[in-house]
Amino acid sequence: MPPSASLFAAALAAGCGACLLWRRLAARRAARAPARALASAPPHPLWAPPQPMPPPFADASHVSLDPTALASCYPLMISAFVPRPIAFVSTRSDKYGGNLAPFSYAGLFNHDPPTVGFSVVSNARAPDGKKDTLANIDESGEFVVHVMSEWYVEAANHCCGAFPRGEDEFDLSGLTRVPSLKVGPPRVGEAAVAFECKLAHRHEMRNAKGEVSATLILGEVVMIHLAAGVCELDGAGAGKPTVRFDALQPMSRLGGNTYGRTTSTFDLPRPDRSVRAT
Repeated sequence: MPPSASLFAAALAAGCGACLLWRRLAARRAARAPARALASAPPHPLWAPPQPMPPPFADASHVSLDPTALASCYPLMISAFVPRPIAFVSTRSDKYGGNLAPFSYAGLFNHDPPTVGFSVVSNARAPDGKKDTLANIDESGEFVVHVMSEWYVEAANHCCGAFPRGEDEFDLSGLTRVPSLKVGPPRVGEAAVAFECKLAHRHEMRNAKGEVSATLILGEVVMIHLAAGVCELDGAGAGKPTVRFDALQPMSRLGGNTYGRTTSTFDLPRPDRSVRAT
């Protein structure tokens, strides 16, 4: 065998070995993941009302800011209102194909009917000011919202790119398309939680100049997909399944480019609702 062929074969073998090792390590991490989240006691187990609870820093004074006097509210808002859940949204256009994008202006808004939502900031580069996700929802009225988990966060984050319209982030990220059951856009196979949604409400938000700066999208959940590894079915037959957050490994957004993990929890019972505040 020529020396060049031998070197190529050795490099190929090394690459395959490294890939196999990476997969084994990833599988081990996934197997250990549910044990990473540890339940703990509340921060102040001896607290009783109406004991004071001062902040832990020496200077407890406040800086008061008028939003209209700031050059931009963006860095303040995304670093102050944290952690924020991430809506990883799949949409589809008949003309341009599929799209996949994460949104951290997001949340759960109701359970009857189940309703999730997110806000799409306007796109100054688009002639109509719409990001692909909003344009596709306006066209079809359908989308799929996924909970972003740690094991595929890099691929999901890649979908943030300012790709040209018509570039499908499923292909660009390597994430897996799985057909939805009640809506047209596909869901992400790697996601442990996926909500198929029909558009319920659409609200445009305008800035001081009267320009549409963002559009709030609320979707009614018409089908839910849960990975067996995160789902706990109600054995009593009451139809009240739950999701194990430690297995889900949900990602959240903090300020800037920072993501957050939920690695510790504590239970804090609600006060007796029969006792009225005085």
